[in-house]
Amino acid sequence: MLNSPSFFLALALPVAFAAPAPAPAAVAPAPHPMITARASLTDRTPSRVQERDVLSSIEGLGSYLTSVLGTYPSYIASGVPNFFQDFPTGSDVASSLGISSSDLTATPTQALNIPGYANWTDQGWNLRFRGNIYKQPNISESKLNDLANVFLVGTSIEALPPAQQTQARNLTAEIFVVQQGNVNVTFNLEPAASQGTDGTSGGSNAITPGGGAQNITIVGETTVEGDFDQFIPLANVSGPGGYLLPGNDTTSIQRVNVYTNGTDTGNATSYLVPPAGLTIISDIDDILRITKIYEPEEGLLNSFARAFTPWMNMPDIYANWSNSIPDFHFHYLTTTPEQVTRNYMDFIYKTYPGGSFDTRPLNFSDVSATLSIRKFLLEKIFQTYPQRKFILIADTSNSDVMKDYPAMVTEFPGQVQCIFLRNTSATDSGDKFPYDTSGFKNISQNQYMFFLVPDDLTNLDIVNGQCYNATIKQNVTFSEQGLPFGLSKKSAAGRVSVGWNGVMTAGLAMVFGVLFGVL
Repeated sequence: MLNSPSFFLALALPVAFAAPAPAPAAVAPAPHPMITARASLTDRTPSRVQERDVLSSIEGLGSYLTSVLGTYPSYIASGVPNFFQDFPTGSDVASSLGISSSDLTATPTQALNIPGYANWTDQGWNLRFRGNIYKQPNISESKLNDLANVFLVGTSIEALPPAQQTQARNLTAEIFVVQQGNVNVTFNLEPAASQGTDGTSGGSNAITPGGGAQNITIVGETTVEGDFDQFIPLANVSGPGGYLLPGNDTTSIQRVNVYTNGTDTGNATSYLVPPAGLTIISDIDDILRITKIYEPEEGLLNSFARAFTPWMNMPDIYANWSNSIPDFHFHYLTTTPEQVTRNYMDFIYKTYPGGSFDTRPLNFSDVSATLSIRKFLLEKIFQTYPQRKFILIADTSNSDVMKDYPAMVTEFPGQVQCIFLRNTSATDSGDKFPYDTSGFKNISQNQYMFFLVPDDLTNLDIVNGQCYNATIKQNVTFSEQGLPFGLSKKSAAGRVSVGWNGVMTAGLAMVFGVLFGVL
């Protein structure tokens, strides 16, 4: 049986405080950021937009009906493929695989350590430790094939190329783990060597702190789902090169390596981010990589079996931002369940600048997170850095984003610098789902932009709030957009009325009646 909880929630454990050791003298401020240069790693002409023709528009009517009738697919709403939703956990995994308690006891404990961020307070640096403790059962290849085929709807693992078979098995093994509750977790922190600003190995001009090596113990134990999530104060102990730079005396982002004790699987790099500055919060699916969550079969193969592939020359854009904007904090936020986030993190750190990470946890402790995990995670980082400004970037195929991003503008006045949204329905004929732009009605056009290709983002001075490329046609109706025949709900209101009774005006009525039998 593949039983699992319906909801996942982020855990917030008690926060302890400790005074840091004396800090060194203030350092000189970083130079003023430069305007982002045009992408140079790949000099290319933007691809032609694939506009919908009449036939594809007719095909999209069925999806529109689904939307307006209130059954908008949940995986589109959350921006996560539907096959990445209700994974089995804990005892469900053990029972479904027939794993005995003695076999599980003999299996080594492992850790998922998600790269965290630290903020500066009156008590010093407080670093967020976030992850999961689990055991990975020994599953035979034949059994992994059987389990993988549960997810591979419309095909089978045997029909895939060898490399895709291997990835499907590996991902299946990551899903079928047994989370370990009531475990004490300890870490060892060390200064992390700076890895340059080439956009693929750290980025953001992050620096190596002079000290800060120490042991950290999580307060309490892991939840029954194996999760831990809490801010812990760091002692400002000295090292060969000095101390951790205090957040009120530097604009530099400091990198520290976090090693989970007792296992070699729980290593991550975390970031000490000063109170003021610029942070980008970036979605991943269909903005940094090709996923196509709006095409379930493609989305499944792209997420489950195929190697992750960057979307066009988006890595060049992020590399240019990393190189031209000093102390730019990169934060990657995906609502993909934590069991499969290793693949996401591995892809990001090989392709984009290093940064902190957020994902959908197994354990929830807040009702608001149950209702909207993305908004819960957004609010968490906004509240952690009340003086920082944020660049938000994602795509229109995610209705959570379309609602939550503009909401941040009013909920946290003055903190949202720019919102960039890739218009997937305008550039990908496979996206038949509408998107709602009503949340942007009272936001200045200079603060957001719907774009088509990565090069639309070049030559924008995002540090000083230039978020809109006037050459990119917007056509925002502040209503439901991306509908068949280029209609928006507002513009179509006088001509088409869709409801359970299938009543509509002449012209489109016959099309709906023939295609969907509603007349």
